[in-house]
Amino acid sequence: MKLITEELNEPMSLLTEADETGKKHLYIQGPFAVSEVRNKNGRIYKQSLLEKVINKFNNDYIKPARALGEMNHPARLSIDYERATHLITEMVQDRNVWIGKARVLKTPMGAVLEGLLESGVNVGVSTRGAGTIIESGGIKTVGDDFLMTAVDCVSDPSGTLADGSGCFVQGIMEGVEFFMNDAGNFVQQNIVELAKIDYNKKKLTSERKVELFKQFLNEIRGI
Repeated sequence: MKLITEELNEPMSLLTEADETGKKHLYIQGPFAVSEVRNKNGRIYKQSLLEKVINKFNNDYIKPARALGEMNHPARLSIDYERATHLITEMVQDRNVWIGKARVLKTPMGAVLEGLLESGVNVGVSTRGAGTIIESGGIKTVGDDFLMTAVDCVSDPSGTLADGSGCFVQGIMEGVEFFMNDAGNFVQQNIVELAKIDYNKKKLTSERKVELFKQFLNEIRGI
């Protein structure tokens, strides 16, 4: 399974709301996920898949107030609390688009996000998850084993598609791979383990060696 990130660079709307104590909080709101649209990576998420995945994300993360996100693209599935910038409070389906809402946190990295937003930076979002990709006829379909663990903020929006559904850009962490251990947790495999597995399966091709080497460079650079 590969780490899959999809940037949806539709600029977010800013909201300021007060809680029951009168304290004001900054929120972002906008499209968080889109199905049935072939993105710039050539990937398509089936609507039935995203309905199942986001329903699980809602139950496992949003309802218990665990749906944290970070800035940019960490090469992992888990959340680093020290880098958390926002808490997703809802994701509501509108046909093939899921409109999300997230509260900007009073954390050091949340303050960075708040500063960007208040300075007029168009902040987009990026889903983060793991799954397999099935390719046929030049079209890549995300497999039914896809699991979403976070929606992160990205501060490099590049406009929208002609149909207005949002603009997707290259997922930079596709090379990172995971397996599920006996406890049901996703664990990142290191380069040596992956190379050994591919060698034993006679799949360590020249192209695969290049892919693993690029992944190794990303790891030592901390990307």
